[in-house]
Amino acid sequence: MIKRIFFILTLSIVLLPGLSAQTPALYEVSLMSFNRNDFSDISPVIFKDGILFCSDRRFSSVVDRTSYDGRRLYNFYVTRAKDSTKWEAPEIVDSERKTLFNNGPMSIAPDGKTVYFTSEVETGRAAVRKKFRNRNGIFIGELSGTQITGIKPFRYNSPDYETGHPSISRDGKYLYFASDMPGGSGGSDIWYCENVNGEWSKPVNMGNRVNTSSKENYPYMHPSGKLYFASDRPGGKGRLDVYATTLFNGVWDTPADLPDPINSSSDDFALVASDNLQDGYFSSNRKASDDIFSFRSTIIRKLSCDELVENSFCYRFTEENAVKFDTLPFRYQWKFGDGEAMSGAIVEHCYKDPGVYVVQLDVVNLVTGEILYNEKTDTLIIEKAVQPYISCPDIANAGDIIRLDASETNLPGWDIDRYYWNFGDETVSTGEKVNKSFNRPGTYNIQLIVSSARSPEGTVMESCVSKNITVITAP
Repeated sequence: MIKRIFFILTLSIVLLPGLSAQTPALYEVSLMSFNRNDFSDISPVIFKDGILFCSDRRFSSVVDRTSYDGRRLYNFYVTRAKDSTKWEAPEIVDSERKTLFNNGPMSIAPDGKTVYFTSEVETGRAAVRKKFRNRNGIFIGELSGTQITGIKPFRYNSPDYETGHPSISRDGKYLYFASDMPGGSGGSDIWYCENVNGEWSKPVNMGNRVNTSSKENYPYMHPSGKLYFASDRPGGKGRLDVYATTLFNGVWDTPADLPDPINSSSDDFALVASDNLQDGYFSSNRKASDDIFSFRSTIIRKLSCDELVENSFCYRFTEENAVKFDTLPFRYQWKFGDGEAMSGAIVEHCYKDPGVYVVQLDVVNLVTGEILYNEKTDTLIIEKAVQPYISCPDIANAGDIIRLDASETNLPGWDIDRYYWNFGDETVSTGEKVNKSFNRPGTYNIQLIVSSARSPEGTVMESCVSKNITVITAP
C-alpha cells in the first residue's frame, strides 16, 4: 500500500530585474511686510531671530541720505519677527560710514560678530567731487547690537575696480565676493580668497564653470557647500536670475537656474537660505521697486517611507516526505495550473501574472509504475503587494534620461489623484510615468508618494514607497 504523499508550498524570494511629467511649483514666495514701496530694500541676511538688510529709505520723515552727486545711499537695517507674518519696524545699524557712503550687502562671520560688507573705497577729498567715480570695496568690522565698529578695509580693495558682495563660508575659511578686477571672464565675476594663518590669500577666480562674459554677482555660500549667485547670462528667465552650483570631485557643477517663482522676468538676486534649505529670502524688483521676499520649499520629502517590495511571482514547491526519505522510489510530477509542468521533489516555478492557480501533484511509483493522480491538490492565490510601485532601472548613467513608472501601483479601493515623485536630488515631478536625468554619479533614494482623491468626508489617503537607484559615470 502506498502512503499518501503531502506537499507544502514555500515562498522563494526572487528579485526581479528591474512621458513627459508635470513639475509642480517647488517654492512659495511672499512679499515681506517691512518693505517700503517708495524705496529699495535688498540683500537680506538671516541674523539671530531676525533679518539684516540694505535699504535706501530715509533715516526718518525729515532726514534723508544722498551722496554728493545726488544718489540715494544704502545703509543697514535690522528687523525681528513678531510672529509668523509680522515684523518689527526696521532699526538702523549705526556706523562711521552710514552718513556719506553706500553700505551693503553684508555677510556675518561664524563668530556672529565679525562682519564683511560692501562700501565705497575713497573717503578723502576726491569722494566729494560730483564727477568722481567711487569704487566699491569690502570692509571688515565688528557688529555689536546695532552698531558696527572697528572698520578696516579688505587688503584687495582698489580704486581701479569694483569689489563687493562678500559671503564668508560657515567655517570662516573662504571669502567669496564679486569683482571686475583684471583676469576675469568679463563683466563681474565670482572670486574667492582662502584664510591662511589669519590672512586672506590672493583672490582666485572661480573659473568658467561659474563665470561667464556676463555679470555674476551676489554670491552666497550656503553651509551645505552649495553656492548661490546672480547672473544676467543668456538663457535665464529675466535679467538677473539666481543660479546654484555645487563642488563635486573638485569641479563646480554647471550652474542651474532656480525655478519660478524665485526667478522671474524681473531682476532676482541676493538669495540666502536656512540651514535645511527649506526656506529663506531673496531680492526682486518684480513689483517695480526692489523688495525682499521670503520663500518656502513646497518639496515633499517623507521622514519615513516604506521600502519597495518587489513583486515576485516565483515559488518553490516541496514534497516534504520525499525530502526526509530520499530513497523512496517515487517520481513527483507537478502541474502548476498555468499550463506548465515539472518533475522533482523540489521544484521552482515563476508565474507570469497574479491570479488563482490550482496546483496538482501526481506521484509515480517507479517500482510498480502506478500513478496516483492528484495525490495532492491545493489552490494558490497570487496577488501583488499592496503598495505604490516604482518601476525603473537599478543602475543608470549620469546624464541619461530614464523612465520611472508607477502604473503597477496596487492600492485596492483607492481613487488615485496624484503620483508625486521626489528624486532625492531636490527635484520632484508628478505623474504616473515620468522622465528623469541625474547629472552626477551617486546613490539616490527615490520616493513615490501616492495620494487619493478627497472623499465626501474630506479624507485623503496617502502611501509612500522608496527605492534606491545608483547613478554611475557613463563609460
